[in-house]
Amino acid sequence: MDKVYNFSAGPATLPHEVVLKAQAELLSFKDSGMSVMEISHRSDLYTTMASEAEQDLRDLMQIPDNYEVLFLQGGATQLFYTLPLNFANQAHRVGYINTGHWSERAEEEARYVSGLAVEEVGSSADQHFTELVHHVTLNGDYDFIHLTTNNTIEGTMYRDLPELNGETLVADLSSNFLGQEYNVNDFGIIYAGAQKNSGIAGLTVAIVRKDLLEQVPDLPAMLSFSKQAAKHSALNTPPVFAIYMAGLVFKWIKEQGGVAAMQKRNEAKAQLLYEFLDSSNLFRNPVVSADRSTMNIPFVTGDADLDALCVQEATKQGLMSLKGHKSVGGLRASLYNAMTIDGVQALVKFLEEFEKEHGGK
Repeated sequence: MDKVYNFSAGPATLPHEVVLKAQAELLSFKDSGMSVMEISHRSDLYTTMASEAEQDLRDLMQIPDNYEVLFLQGGATQLFYTLPLNFANQAHRVGYINTGHWSERAEEEARYVSGLAVEEVGSSADQHFTELVHHVTLNGDYDFIHLTTNNTIEGTMYRDLPELNGETLVADLSSNFLGQEYNVNDFGIIYAGAQKNSGIAGLTVAIVRKDLLEQVPDLPAMLSFSKQAAKHSALNTPPVFAIYMAGLVFKWIKEQGGVAAMQKRNEAKAQLLYEFLDSSNLFRNPVVSADRSTMNIPFVTGDADLDALCVQEATKQGLMSLKGHKSVGGLRASLYNAMTIDGVQALVKFLEEFEKEHGGK
């Protein structure tokens, strides 16, 4: 195909300019004669590149000096366990806000930490996760409260964070990282897998308030956030290429006008698709309007066979990876930073034509 639009929830589409940049210097990074995939993580080439990536991220998110930025491996899923292992050692009690599949997974993994009390302080499960939890019930002291800001499968997203009465907030931002503005000071810890909105698989970014690192117990090195911070995320060979790609994405976002500009673009793209879905007689989005995500938009016809046909026909038109998650079915369009307005317009045009042909069936 000459042109495709990739609506995958992750690994996701990358900015075209970033891919071209990586292609241009793939064989010789910074005129070194070596690929970035070959350079030593102890070399000046790497340390300069990683430092630039960190500084660009700090600029984009206005990260204060009292926060450490870590470039980790293992994915956000590994952090589901290692975060409570590191940071739940005062009250030995943590609270989880359950708004969907990935917040449930985080809660499940926390229960593997010995001696830790894990409480669900809010849930929208009874609403089939079609809305968010905006009011939580807190009883006593917690080491932290965990929140997922954007639910990739269910299509919900926090714009305003719930009131936590001063408790430390730990948040998984994987699927709207750098696509929605947040105040870093509102969080004790932010973490995000890169492969959705800020790079490729193999890298997880963690932004940790430094006073929390002082509370970390003595743990095996690769599981310890404090030991990782002391070695600048290079206890072992870091994911060099993934950090390089994230660095290119950070620079690209800065060139586009920063996170505020990304948010504005994402809102415009999402509105285009939501307006179609809300006016459609065939497709519908099940999410409460105020809680809808700008990143991931699920929709259905109500007929599984028709949903499957729609995905099949869309793929033929170069509209890729629109199949919904297996737990909810239907279709899902992920409109991350790198998805262009042209891609969303092409999707809406296709859906309009599909509805004309199949709307009466």
